[in-house]
Amino acid sequence: MSFSKSHLLGIEPLSPTDIVTILDLADSYVDLNRSAVKHSEALSGLTQINMFFENSTRTQASFELAGKRLGADVMNMAMQASSIRKGETLIDTALTLNAMQPDILVVRHPHSGAVDLLAQKVNCAVLNAGDGRHEHPTQALLDALTIRRVKGTVTGLKVAICGDIAHSRVARSNVQLLSKMKNQVRLIGPSTLMPSGFESLGAQVFEDMKDGLRDVDVVMMLRLQKERMDGGFIPSEREYYHRFGLDAEKLSFAKHDAIVMHPGPMNRGVEIDGELADDINRSVIQDQVEMGVAVRMAAMDLLVQARRVRDARGPEEVMV
Repeated sequence: MSFSKSHLLGIEPLSPTDIVTILDLADSYVDLNRSAVKHSEALSGLTQINMFFENSTRTQASFELAGKRLGADVMNMAMQASSIRKGETLIDTALTLNAMQPDILVVRHPHSGAVDLLAQKVNCAVLNAGDGRHEHPTQALLDALTIRRVKGTVTGLKVAICGDIAHSRVARSNVQLLSKMKNQVRLIGPSTLMPSGFESLGAQVFEDMKDGLRDVDVVMMLRLQKERMDGGFIPSEREYYHRFGLDAEKLSFAKHDAIVMHPGPMNRGVEIDGELADDINRSVIQDQVEMGVAVRMAAMDLLVQARRVRDARGPEEVMV
């Protein structure tokens, strides 16, 4: 497999070939994760440090499990209790960690661009587990893998991303990936939660769920990110659910075999009906969780392979 990136900081630097390479390897890791012995030696002898400056359940657990299944020594740093709280800068923290000679850093940070800054200061592979409103690349990749395994392709589909677009790094990464793979992307939500600029990536914007969901293959719901809101973006949760919450009646405007996705955590009865979220005939939300481990295994494996190739060749231009 040909993959030459030093880090996985976002979807933007990836080519369609890079995306397919990650998804193809992730497919093989799905099989491994479903086998009796869920273990590989791909990262044997290597050290992975998870640095989560924001609380996380799914992403941190997924990266930890991915590293351990690949044979890495995995350390989770409690950043809320770290020296950052004592006034240490992110750069000083990065330099301290770099002196410990890690091979992989997985970083989630509340500020956009922080992960990119950290990657410039360390000698190991850095994976962005979400930075501010910027990007969440492995979420977009696991969504793509989920879609491909259910639909048989991740090209030429109509995909609706619905809800709080303004505060969502998941939306930004998904729009970029889906557009690179030649899909028709629709963004649906209230004008107060719809930032400008997505049209330049080829996305269509709708303020009506029924119009936006008409004949789509995939419906991707997003959580209302109240922790990032500093004003009255919606009149009330009840009104929001009435207009933009996904229920059976709104879903009926999509194709009869359209799948329902959500990156989690879900606010049932706010952005999605609870029964619909649990409908095994339409919802692939639990599949997304399973695909997350496989995609993160593939991403870390490929970054380590690329580094070994560069080390064998000697100094050359570093590719982000």
